[in-house]
This record gives sequence, C-alpha cells and structure tokens, in this order.
Amino acid sequence: MRANRSRDTKPELLLRRVLHARGYRYRVACRPLPELRRTADIVFSRAKVAVFVDGCFWHGCPTHHRLAKRNREYWEQKVMRNRRRDSEVDAKLAEAGWLALRVWEHEDPASAASRVAEAVDARRGVPRPTSRRS
Repeated sequence: MRANRSRDTKPELLLRRVLHARGYRYRVACRPLPELRRTADIVFSRAKVAVFVDGCFWHGCPTHHRLAKRNREYWEQKVMRNRRRDSEVDAKLAEAGWLALRVWEHEDPASAASRVAEAVDARRGVPRPTSRRS
C-alpha cells in the first residue's frame, strides 16, 4: 500500500490544473481546521471550501467500486469505515462553517472544476454572470 499516493494523484492534478487555469488560487494538501486530523486535497481558506478528491475503490464509488476478490470482508469494512469517516469530516467542517466538496476520481475535471468554482464564488459573494439577450 506504500505505492498509493496520498497527494498529487492524477485526478487531483487534473482538477488543480483546470482550477489554476481559471484563475483560482488555493492551498494543497492542508488541514482546513487545525484540530481536524484530515487533510483536504484543495483548500480555499478565505471562502472556507475544502475539496476532497476521492478514489472510487477507497471510498466506495456507487458507479465504479468493485469488491475485492481476496479478503473481501476486510475490504468491505475498510470502505465502510472510510465512508463513515468522510461523513464525519464533512459534518465537522459544516459545524465550523466550512463547505466540504467531494469529487470522484472518475469525474470530468472541467465539470468538477465548474462545481468547485461555483461553490467558491458563492461563498465569496461573487455575482454570477447573467446571459444577455440581444
């Protein structure tokens, strides 16, 4: 399991690249709350938005998660613990006034970046552009 990266994964880098190209600046792999022992993949401190890029296997993606063939019981419990921990982290962040966003590794980086950008802009109070009719 040493080969499994905790940061700078391919889906995370793709999402960060799109956000950066759109002009968003953020912190990488940091704790949103000092007392929280979890690091978010992307953090917008002032807007209080924490983005987690979750792997389909490790977090039990409803679309792509496949149960392990060996040691099935262990992996089922492991994934359930991960999902429980994810919801606990989301709840603690919400209590502290943060917004936790979860992005699956298989999501399109551009659409995920749009979701993140909308949330960050809404939290910052940036008005959404309206379409003009000619």
